[in-house]
Amino acid sequence: MMTVEEYFHLEETDTENRYEYIDGHVYMMAGGTFDHSTISGNIYSLLRGILRGKPCRVYNSDIKVQISQKRYFHPDITVTCDPRDRGMGNLLQSPRVIFEVLSPSTEISDRTWKLQNYLAPPTMEEYILVNTKSLKMEIYRKENGRWIYDIYKAHETVTLSSLGVHFPLRDAYQDVEIEETSPEEESDHETN
Repeated sequence: MMTVEEYFHLEETDTENRYEYIDGHVYMMAGGTFDHSTISGNIYSLLRGILRGKPCRVYNSDIKVQISQKRYFHPDITVTCDPRDRGMGNLLQSPRVIFEVLSPSTEISDRTWKLQNYLAPPTMEEYILVNTKSLKMEIYRKENGRWIYDIYKAHETVTLSSLGVHFPLRDAYQDVEIEETSPEEESDHETN
């Protein structure tokens, strides 16, 4: 078991690795693949360009996000619109939008346990799971206090309602070689 203070100290002194803190336990984060890194970088760059000069900020996985007093994660991409989440700090406390780029080692956790944690903070509005095997993003969006699930596919435009942001889904996959299926094949595959 480790205290939150010990965890913060570990993150400050071990600059080579990132860790997540869950109820007194510390977990080193695994490295990603080329595609994971490219997709994450693409989304970060897209949002950075769209949000430049506006009140919201986008951060990569270097920044830890406080989910509760006993849980701290490093999402792939986080957007905050709280002015306190800027400057020299390294602990984001008011996430509005979080993206997790799925990988085989984290997909189950991202879809289940982390999903429940990410939807808990009152400032959260949208949680997006980004597929690395097909051109697809799944979104959980808060509407009138309820979480609604939707899917964006290859030829669609992703809408982040809480930010007033739109971008072609395809732009998130630039320089990534994913075999694309036709819209007919996608709907046939989903009904089977």
